[in-house]
Amino acid sequence: MTADNPAAGTSAATAGTSGPRLLAGGPIAAEIRDALGTDFAAFKERWGYVPTLAVVLVGADAPSAVYLQQILRTCQRVGVEGRLVEIGSEVTADAVCNEIERLNADPAVAGIIVQMPLPAHIPLHAVIDSIDPAKDIDGIHPRNAGLLSLGYDGFLPATAQAAVEILKRSGIEIVGKRVVVVGRSNVVGKPAALLLLREHGSVTVLHSRTRDLGHYTRDAEILVVAAGRPGLIRGDMLSPGVVVVDVGINVVGDKLLGDVDFESARDVVSAITPVPGGVGPLTNALLLSHLLRAATDQAERGAAATAGTAAASAAGAAGQ
Repeated sequence: MTADNPAAGTSAATAGTSGPRLLAGGPIAAEIRDALGTDFAAFKERWGYVPTLAVVLVGADAPSAVYLQQILRTCQRVGVEGRLVEIGSEVTADAVCNEIERLNADPAVAGIIVQMPLPAHIPLHAVIDSIDPAKDIDGIHPRNAGLLSLGYDGFLPATAQAAVEILKRSGIEIVGKRVVVVGRSNVVGKPAALLLLREHGSVTVLHSRTRDLGHYTRDAEILVVAAGRPGLIRGDMLSPGVVVVDVGINVVGDKLLGDVDFESARDVVSAITPVPGGVGPLTNALLLSHLLRAATDQAERGAAATAGTAAASAAGAAGQ
């Protein structure tokens, strides 16, 4: 999970008077949002409505609440409707799936995301399978996951995409680099590894059962950390000059902390994403670019279906 944070400045990466280069997602996200505002206005003018993003939250989770509020604010910035669908933690899996089916059938809803983690008693696969792949703008449905694994054009998991995009837009070379991903979740770790392979990185995936984690992270030229454990990666686990993308967001007391211990890492790394203000803002902007694509596809299919029905009716009338 990630969080947005407005970033000062106009470049994708900033550097202080001392310390590493900070790979800030805010300026990149601002550029994307500016373009999206224009594009969504054009969509409304053409199709006569504003598409809706439905955000499903089952139960209460502090990092989720932070992330979702940022998504809803980003919706307002670009001129689309953000709908928060809150469901109690004691609900059954069938009830959650029924709510998602209702959103699938709602023509105003162009995109659906379900915030993770779900309560333990609700099977993840049941919820994921119930999302219409055409509205699965965060790329978690098996159809979109399969398209990603094959290198085809589906919806990408936005956080994983943001982790790679912030490197590319900050001018970080990926081709041929030793890239280590810490985390193997289906929503960040695995898709990030696949996207980094697309960029011709030499990718190693680590996880919670990897023995001697530091042995492998110290080999990385680029390190992407998405484990959901605050301060998991310390400075002594990094090689000098490594570029670090910290995807984690963890609420500890009144602070938002990443998976990388920033204070011990800052004297070792050459560049690092801050938390907050790194991957999070870019994630939200990319998610809404997916919403625009989904809404456009759905509107065009609907128009084609209406035209086909009208043509069939006219042909039937002519034959009478």
